[in-house]
Amino acid sequence: MEALRQDDPRHLGRYTVLARFREGAAAVQYLARESADGEPVVITAARPALAAVPAFRRRFQSEARTAERLAGGWVTPPLDTRVTPDDDSGTTTEAPNALWTAAGYVPALTLADAIGLGGPLPERAVRILGAGIAEILSRVHATGAVLQGLAPETVLLAEDGPRLTAFGPLGAAASAEARGEQLSVRLGYLTPEQVEGVEAGAPSDLFVLGLLLAYAATGTTPFTDGPPEEAAGRIAHAEPELDSVPDALRELIAGCLAKDPALRPDAGAVAAELALEGAAGLARGGWLPERLAAAVADQEARVRALETPLDAAADADEPQDAPVGMAARAPGGGPAGTPEDAVAAAGAPAAAPGAGKESGGTTHYLGTVPGAARTDHPTTQLAVPRELTASSAAAPVAPAALPAAPQPSGGPVPPTPPSSPSSASSPLSPEAPAPGTPYQHAPGGPAPYAPAALPGATAPAATPMVSLPLPPPAPAPSPTASRRALLITAAAAAGGLIVGGGAVGLLGSDDSAAADDGKPAPDRRRTLPGQAPEPRWTYAHPASESSPLTTAVWRDKLLVLTSESQASAVDLRTGKRVWQRADAAKGQAALAAGADLCFVASPTEFLWLSPKDGAVKHRLRYADQFTGLPNLRMGTITGQSGSVIWFTGSTTVTVKAPKPKKGKKPGKDKQVAQAHFFAYDIVRRQELWRTAVPAGRAPGTPVYRLIAERSADLLVRQDAVTLTPAEVGAAKGKGSIRSFDQKTGKLLWVKQYGALAPAAGILGDEDGRLYGADGADLQAFESDTAKPLWRLNGGTGSVYGTPVVAGPLLHTTNRSQEVGAVQRETGRLVWRRSTEVPLGGSAPAITLSSSEKTLIAADASQVTAFAAADGRRLWKFQDIGVQDPKGAAVTAPYRTLTTGRTVVVQRDRAFYAFTVA
Repeated sequence: MEALRQDDPRHLGRYTVLARFREGAAAVQYLARESADGEPVVITAARPALAAVPAFRRRFQSEARTAERLAGGWVTPPLDTRVTPDDDSGTTTEAPNALWTAAGYVPALTLADAIGLGGPLPERAVRILGAGIAEILSRVHATGAVLQGLAPETVLLAEDGPRLTAFGPLGAAASAEARGEQLSVRLGYLTPEQVEGVEAGAPSDLFVLGLLLAYAATGTTPFTDGPPEEAAGRIAHAEPELDSVPDALRELIAGCLAKDPALRPDAGAVAAELALEGAAGLARGGWLPERLAAAVADQEARVRALETPLDAAADADEPQDAPVGMAARAPGGGPAGTPEDAVAAAGAPAAAPGAGKESGGTTHYLGTVPGAARTDHPTTQLAVPRELTASSAAAPVAPAALPAAPQPSGGPVPPTPPSSPSSASSPLSPEAPAPGTPYQHAPGGPAPYAPAALPGATAPAATPMVSLPLPPPAPAPSPTASRRALLITAAAAAGGLIVGGGAVGLLGSDDSAAADDGKPAPDRRRTLPGQAPEPRWTYAHPASESSPLTTAVWRDKLLVLTSESQASAVDLRTGKRVWQRADAAKGQAALAAGADLCFVASPTEFLWLSPKDGAVKHRLRYADQFTGLPNLRMGTITGQSGSVIWFTGSTTVTVKAPKPKKGKKPGKDKQVAQAHFFAYDIVRRQELWRTAVPAGRAPGTPVYRLIAERSADLLVRQDAVTLTPAEVGAAKGKGSIRSFDQKTGKLLWVKQYGALAPAAGILGDEDGRLYGADGADLQAFESDTAKPLWRLNGGTGSVYGTPVVAGPLLHTTNRSQEVGAVQRETGRLVWRRSTEVPLGGSAPAITLSSSEKTLIAADASQVTAFAAADGRRLWKFQDIGVQDPKGAAVTAPYRTLTTGRTVVVQRDRAFYAFTVA
């Protein structure tokens, strides 16, 4: 952190800028306040040279939206965002291409700073750190997206737990450079699949999480041994060096670092393994080592003592926003006064501007004195060594973890915490320990971690950033020049991300090229109109067995079917049945319980099965697990988040008749149903809470459907068929939504929304909006206030079904056999298409592929696939069924399940697996 420079903005929107806080490759973070006595905020402002590139602006907007969707928990909610050139706050005049977001200031150290100051973290702290980040990843992956925002500089250690500050490749970029209309971005890591040229997916985030956990636990990375030029080979093929990792964490971290993405645990399993009670629960009472806690407290005190810069106060009446970081250009092409201009030919470190002095008209740091200049190590953990980036693009290399920084013979040198590229020792950062006190590298132990190189850090002039420029007039790619080919090229070029001409080639990006430039991506080779691609496999459930009752996917590996007689599993790769188990007959919800168990809820007990052979590893009868509730009748599972499931259940109790009055006959005892709503951890095999709720229609178990899971509460609606006659009468034709506290199960409120009926299609999102079918229209409401937001008109007799949320879009379905997409925030129609099925019947059931690129509609007649971005019909599928017109395969409706790049289509006993985008 440092004082404001001459060219830094003094105002951004309604905020007065106080100081530079942190600096990344793509943006600068400032400390600011809305008023003199207001709370401090952190503003992340994009560098103007990058903000001028349209592709960068779109990516910046996408990552800002991701931050908004993830707000809550370990993600600080954004307060303000300026992402469009014509977005004028009305209070300031900003640079034309200004891009920035503001969030509340949270006192915290980056993981890199913490390791540099205090060395490896204790095991408990590593568990809390990993569990918190895994909880965020679990929320991201649940939408089918990939984060790609993990790095030692983007993970913060706050007093109450970890925080994440980057929500995509830009936030975690090791370097970024604009070249005309092109943008070159280099990530600070590669994963084995990216080295092999495969697109990054959710398992890639888990690999990077494993690297961060190993780094937090040891102070170094697990792939340091060996020459830099073999870094990519070590990432792709060598086993990680984990001897210094605590025994209790070694197996989990090794699992995250598995070469095969399919073998890595999912984020929910990692979170449960690290902290069964959740990161927040484990962090109660403090979690940071004393030295780091003191540094965080000291940082907070210094931040709150910041004064308004003198020049900002002088022009407060006529504020002007200067572009971020736009200094006078030096002959070398870089900003004058930056370390790049101060680098000697021999690569000597640059002196920080303003070292040892404080210019007038800048922020005053009370009680501090700027320190001397220091050297920034020109390397980054998990990143390609700078000596390799000088290679030609024709000789690609891949980034990797670096060996320890060399130490003088006089003794070990402590790692230097990352700093601003040109700053002196920051008076608001943890101060460097005195000689003899810092973390020392133990002989034979892990080498100290070399701090991350920040943009503009000193580096030899002959080591330019690797990039693969795309010609501005690039022709439309052929059908064979797929996005995968772009990813292979980018991965081979040391993890470089090339953006130019309006197209984006991002490793594992959750935004397609179509989303970035507003145009549909080139069609791949497609089948004849109306004809589906050939299924990868088909599976016919034996006619000698009862038909499947439930169908679920276990960890993208097994298709688990339950029936009246048994449960069975089908290999998702081959379509072959691998096991069957009678114990799990009539079960529901084959869920992942940790990394190696399949959870099934039967009518009388919970079962944990081996995914290999279906053997029962654990069983818990409801009578033994749920004390005080004999003969518990479990309802349909309401929903799941990580290792926690929610469900309803009921039991029958005898209510004694009141003692009769003298001379009166005694009354009869009554059998009364009592119902509860439960939260249960299927990994810990422990009840978390139960809440008494009104009993449903006989036999008494209400069925709840999850409408929205938010950071603090759950929104549920009771199925109309389980409402009692009294409840139906009292509702007067309207449905109700209940809110339950996530931690305690306490009922917070019950609300009705407009004229939404008890059985209307309805869905909520994390942004506090709720969408439901109101007559022939689709209506949006504020979840907490029931205030109407927008209405989408439907046709006569067109009743909307349950929608699906995907990023900024809401995908819709209605009884006119139409599907479409609208903007969630405004309700503006993006596209609408007919499935070309004869009118009548229910609205098609819709689902999205894991990538959110393909929208799949299933009804009684067929399955239809559409491009989610623009509604192009991709294909439709109908099976022939049995010849008997009354046969089940003819009359049964289609159902679909999506997992990875596969959609499984079911029609009664027949299953088909198709590959989708």
